Amino acid sequence: MQSLTQEIQSFSRTRLRKQCTRVTSLSGRRIIETWKGSTITVVEDPVPPEKMLGYVPDTSWDLQVGFVKPYLLLGSQDAAHDFGTLRKHKVSHILNVAFGVENVFPDLFIYRTVSILDHPDADLLEYMRDCCDFIQQARREKGVVLVHCNAGVSRAPAVVIGYLMSCDGQSFEDALSLVKSARPASSPNPGFLEQLRNYKLPTMNGSKD
Repeated sequence: MQSLTQEIQSFSRTRLRKQCTRVTSLSGRRIIETWKGSTITVVEDPVPPEKMLGYVPDTSWDLQVGFVKPYLLLGSQDAAHDFGTLRKHKVSHILNVAFGVENVFPDLFIYRTVSILDHPDADLLEYMRDCCDFIQQARREKGVVLVHCNAGVSRAPAVVIGYLMSCDGQSFEDALSLVKSARPASSPNPGFLEQLRNYKLPTMNGSKD
């Protein structure tokens, strides 16, 4: 019987079979590593874009601004951080309802920061008085207020819906429809929608426009 030592000594790399390993990166790039003996060959495996796997981040800026009222705009932090967009829409006041997003032009615009967590269990109505007061301040001062959160999808639209119900006398359905029409990406989380749907607090000072 051949000993282990003899087997090792008689082993030849030429007896190794060709091995192939495929690796897919997070960006969807596929790489093929082919081994033959002690030699490795690395090539890129081309695949059609529609068949690429993995998460590809969207790094484009969202500068779309929704016109809810002549004095009330809705958008994302990208719009709030783009000076050209703010000037274009004659923004004078900025209501920041994001969490951890800085106000980048403190010397040029009037800010109010109301940090709200985008979580279904967060008490949205707790913040409505402060938000509505600031929007009404901008209106009294003949200004234009931009309400924004991070993506302009959940918190900011929810606050604007609450404002329309409180200060413009709109029903939940009408306010939601107006906000979605102004900014189609609007989609408050289920908890916020439920709170607003049952919003029966006394209306705040303000007249219909």
